[in-house]
Amino acid sequence: MKYYLVAGEASGDLHGANLMKAIKAEDDAADFRYYGGDKMRAEGGVLKKHYSEMAFMGFTEVLLNLRTIFKNMKACKEDVLAYRPDVLILIDFPGFNLKIAEFAKENGLKVCYYISPKVWAWNQKRVLKIKRIVDKLFCILPFEVEFYKTWGMEVDYVGNPLLDEIAQFIPDPDFRSKYQLDKDIIALLPGSRKQEIERLLPDMLSVTADFPEQQFVVAAAPSFEETYYRQFINSANVTLVFGQTYQLLHVAKAAVVASGTATLETALFHVPQVVVYRGGAISVAIARMLVNIRFISLVNLIMDRKVVTELIQQDCNTLEISRNLKNLLEGSEREQMLEDYAELSGKMGTAGASERTAKLIMRFLKGL
Repeated sequence: MKYYLVAGEASGDLHGANLMKAIKAEDDAADFRYYGGDKMRAEGGVLKKHYSEMAFMGFTEVLLNLRTIFKNMKACKEDVLAYRPDVLILIDFPGFNLKIAEFAKENGLKVCYYISPKVWAWNQKRVLKIKRIVDKLFCILPFEVEFYKTWGMEVDYVGNPLLDEIAQFIPDPDFRSKYQLDKDIIALLPGSRKQEIERLLPDMLSVTADFPEQQFVVAAAPSFEETYYRQFINSANVTLVFGQTYQLLHVAKAAVVASGTATLETALFHVPQVVVYRGGAISVAIARMLVNIRFISLVNLIMDRKVVTELIQQDCNTLEISRNLKNLLEGSEREQMLEDYAELSGKMGTAGASERTAKLIMRFLKGL
């Protein structure tokens, strides 16, 4: 069968690649065409557009790049129609993908959506549109099933694909010696987008002088050169590690993490963390008017209570990061967070999201 997938970010590329692998196990004649990245390309098929040309962060950034977004959307619609897949599989990236879903439905195509749009965060009435344009919705956060049920929509909870990645992780016993890490490690995860890094990394690095007994290690994105990161680093107490975030989390004592998927990954590795976020002033002002959730980190959202501290905008500063980080190195706050992480792991379930999703897609296509 023919499958068209659309992923617009690095995380979508990762989950898309795992889903493609699982689909191939179910359908040995699977033919793929997609918007995605290098990980999906490694699974075969035809990559039509790389996500690096598509991902824009925040309201302001989206507005500044509207021409590019509309151009990408038009090209995607035309290619989907020319290919006429047996099913269109959309992966997260809702601003773009819901438009593609609507177009596909109007043209008689079957639509599956993997990793639900975060409609529970704002403009919940979008569920009504999703019910109309999406045939099957696969959710990766446990609370989403009940949310959709309140709107009269049945969805499938398939587990979280991060669990698949973590289950495949193999620790490198030489990781510490390779990077000469002989102290307790504080991991810094500033994100993978240029905007995130430039807004958050200076704040993260500003606390290094307060922790002379610890070694700071930055989880650097492979898409940037070392010289790019070096412009922010003015301390000998900082090491750069590229593309080895899980190896770093495996040995870290604590972490400072940009809000996003990495907060959940850090929690699943049982590393106490401080979550930070700093966005453009206009984007944040608009978000505060529209968003109706109490938390920004996935850890707190899934647990529906405060587990990790979130330092947002002006609270993301040297004093607050340092104070909260010190509380996580030893003592009751650290122990409580580790207990909460154990409960979180139980809520998340087991690995196998990609395989479960692939099987459900096959059942749908066979009319079962």
